[in-house]
Amino acid sequence: MKNTQRKANIERQTAETKIKLALNLDGSGQSQIETGIPFIDHMLTLFTRHSGCDLDIEAHGDIEVDFHHTVEDLGICLGQALSQALGDFSGIARYGEALIPMDEALCGAVVDISKRPFLVFNIALSTPTVGELDSELIEEFFRAFAGHGGLTLHLNLLYGKNQHHIFEAAFKACAHALRRAWTQRNDLDGKVLSTKGIL
Repeated sequence: MKNTQRKANIERQTAETKIKLALNLDGSGQSQIETGIPFIDHMLTLFTRHSGCDLDIEAHGDIEVDFHHTVEDLGICLGQALSQALGDFSGIARYGEALIPMDEALCGAVVDISKRPFLVFNIALSTPTVGELDSELIEEFFRAFAGHGGLTLHLNLLYGKNQHHIFEAAFKACAHALRRAWTQRNDLDGKVLSTKGIL
């Protein structure tokens, strides 16, 4: 069923995390992000601004143990919210791509909102951590996001040295690609962009 409001609210509570998330795809790039992990707050704030959605997140996790649970569950919740906000995915452009620079780094994102979850993550890790976050957890975030959002998502680093710049370019590229993909096309007349008729 089509979600004409294109909004979603997700609550997820486990023994490791408690997350509340509100998403509005047709927002104005406003965000209120509190995850307890400053670098993730920064990346999700960038994602919100560059995709044009509105995103509120309040997350509490066992970060004294490790950031892994919180980062992965944030990806799960954001993916679920995206899928819920899009309803049956009808009327959207479905595909999007973007190539975004951040100083010396250049990263590309290509997405198909298809209900065929798959992640290609060709981003080399130049340092084991960025801030206090393990660099490898960024891939875990995107894997959970793509898996629960029904996205085929390809993230490719063309070049770059600074890990912060690399990840910032990746989040911005993903944001711009998704904005193009979830844009509604009037010529589709509310139908799914597929010869099958459904996704």
